[in-house]
Amino acid sequence: MSLAILFPGQGSQHVGMGQSLATDYPEAARVFEEADEILDFKISQLAWTGPEEELLLTKNVQPAILAHSVAMYRIVRDRLGEVAMAAGHSLGEFSAHVAAGTLEFDVALRTVRLRGELMYAAGLTRPGTMAAVIGLPDGDVEALCVRANQEAGTCVPANFNFEGQVVISGDVTGVRRAMEFAEEAGARRVVPLTVSGAFHSPLMGPAEEGLRNWLDEVNFRDPMFPVIANTTAEPVSTAEEARRLLVRQLTAPVRWADSVRRMVALGADRFVELGPGSVLRGLNRRNAKGFRCESLGESSDIEAWED
Repeated sequence: MSLAILFPGQGSQHVGMGQSLATDYPEAARVFEEADEILDFKISQLAWTGPEEELLLTKNVQPAILAHSVAMYRIVRDRLGEVAMAAGHSLGEFSAHVAAGTLEFDVALRTVRLRGELMYAAGLTRPGTMAAVIGLPDGDVEALCVRANQEAGTCVPANFNFEGQVVISGDVTGVRRAMEFAEEAGARRVVPLTVSGAFHSPLMGPAEEGLRNWLDEVNFRDPMFPVIANTTAEPVSTAEEARRLLVRQLTAPVRWADSVRRMVALGADRFVELGPGSVLRGLNRRNAKGFRCESLGESSDIEAWED
């Protein structure tokens, strides 16, 4: 079997995430200890006990999810067998590159902490919002974003999660107009999202510049196995390509459905999601129908998986 590993992004977090791993597995405890030392505050305690409103801050939740995902990967990597490829949803692409050896854990952790701070600051500079449009063809959502751009303000597709679920992002006025268009077009649901900015849109331009300046000074290595990039849905196999696309990701849409389909086309026939929650396993029911996908987030998941 050809194994693909998946790493979740922001939105998969919950208070208590990773605590059972640190209790039951020394390698996971070391990851959280490293994270506390690297960030110079107890990100572990924030992940395990909250408060939730602090954990949800972009600058906190991104390193917390990365630490959890890396902890799980280190526990199971020897039991996974050969990994053929990896992908991560937005923030999760950094976790995938840690697993692939492109980035060291400490560098990735500092990077996503900064990424969260930059994204939050960009949201203050130019406030924006996001919404999920469910039940319309992807092309129709792209078209209504174009109309909203022309009539109200910036609005672009931000996440293509599966055919029929697209997250849109942009100025408040632009997104609201697009939401109206979507409802008029017969969308099954249009759901506003609680976010601190218009992620994966041109409004993140200042954050993109800050992240580029930071990553220009960071050491990258060629990944040990291909990582499918969010922005292109194509495998990344060089350090410089990884660096470039991790920057571009901030203002470009996450092409998740295409990424998973590309993995299947490349031969993946088994998927394992590593990190909090099971969002990606749920999406795989649409994007890789009929292919085995498991989610490993806590100790109980590992026990069931090994059985």
